Amino acid sequence: MRHFKETLYRWVFTILAFASLLFLVGIILTLFRESYPLLAGHNLHDIVFGRFWYPTYDPPEFGMFPLIIASFVVTFGAMAVSVPIGVGTALFLNELASESQRAVLKPVIEILAGIPSIVYGFFGMIIVAPFIQNLLDIPTGLNAFTASLVLGIMATPTVASLAEDAVSFVPRSYREASLALGANRWQTLIRVVVPAAGSGISTAIILGIGRAVGETMTVLMVAGGAAAIPASLFDPVRPMTATIAAEMGEAVMGSAHYHALFAVGLILFLITLVINIFAEIISRRFRLKLGLGR
Repeated sequence: MRHFKETLYRWVFTILAFASLLFLVGIILTLFRESYPLLAGHNLHDIVFGRFWYPTYDPPEFGMFPLIIASFVVTFGAMAVSVPIGVGTALFLNELASESQRAVLKPVIEILAGIPSIVYGFFGMIIVAPFIQNLLDIPTGLNAFTASLVLGIMATPTVASLAEDAVSFVPRSYREASLALGANRWQTLIRVVVPAAGSGISTAIILGIGRAVGETMTVLMVAGGAAAIPASLFDPVRPMTATIAAEMGEAVMGSAHYHALFAVGLILFLITLVINIFAEIISRRFRLKLGLGR
């Protein structure tokens, strides 16, 4: 009976483990199947690097380059906000904060991580965008800069929480050895703790990028919605996720526009896949450098 239970548990957990792989394969096949009619009938270079996105015109133009550029601009702008704040917050919580400060800051960070993205979108559209518009005297506050700022605020709790976990796993003996050799607290933090937690911190940053690049509602509400290559951070943009969300309800099923939106989703999926592979490579290099894994 005991052997039967162990076998049953093993098969149940094996099926559950491979279920995620099956879902992934299903997503990939669906994206390729629905994108193929567009990719087969148009030049791939013109689709990826085309400068004009007019899918409903006659003839239609499916240049996705403005959407791709918008996604990269908004994502890396968000990382410029969230990485310093998130990693700094993690180091402060784990290394410098008192117990009373941790008792207040840690729950606040967790609450921020749980706020729905549409609430951030409302906050950016009603408060941040008008403030940026009046402060900089620009035509509209709904632009790439505002989207980057709001997305950076959204991604900060993710980066901070994961980075704080990584820092907390650094053995205390590392700190004690550094202090015993004459290093001060700042030198220990920068030269010992951060490198030792580098794998986890880099993973936190990459996951923050993943959240920013895949965010939909916030950028749909605050990025401005212009499918054009921005000349500056203060121009309206439309990232790939916002394009899919805004246009999928209007696209006729089976039309070229419909297949083009799936092609946008396919490119977004490939970008996310590259980001995750890059994160694994960085994490593995840190582990090998520290002798923590193979």
